[in-house]
Amino acid sequence: EVQLAESGGGSVQAGGSLRLSCAASGYTYTNGCMGWFRQVPGKEREAVANFNYDGGTNYADSVKGRFTISLHNAKNTLYLQMDSLKPEDTATYYCAARANSLRCWSVLAPSYFIFWGQGTQVTVSS
Repeated sequence: EVQLAESGGGSVQAGGSLRLSCAASGYTYTNGCMGWFRQVPGKEREAVANFNYDGGTNYADSVKGRFTISLHNAKNTLYLQMDSLKPEDTATYYCAARANSLRCWSVLAPSYFIFWGQGTQVTVSS
């Protein structure tokens, strides 16, 4: 059974930084893809970034140059380093994974991912 658990959310002032973590268990991602999404109440969940285990990352335009997605293989943990945070980055952030051996060729919609974490709240104040 695949389980994803996010952590690292919190409150920060605009311009600050946070690092989110997603601990993955039961996911053999030799050629897979994991990603980060975010959602605010009343809006659709949107893609933030994804990471391919055979190389390559994709970022939403709104976070390019500010967010960095990475993976620590030994720890089975996906990270999202968020710098220069803005109030509009306020959301619940979710970690997700595609089925094994399926890559992410671009920023993909949530429907492409089948495993999800419970989310962690990020609040950026002005």
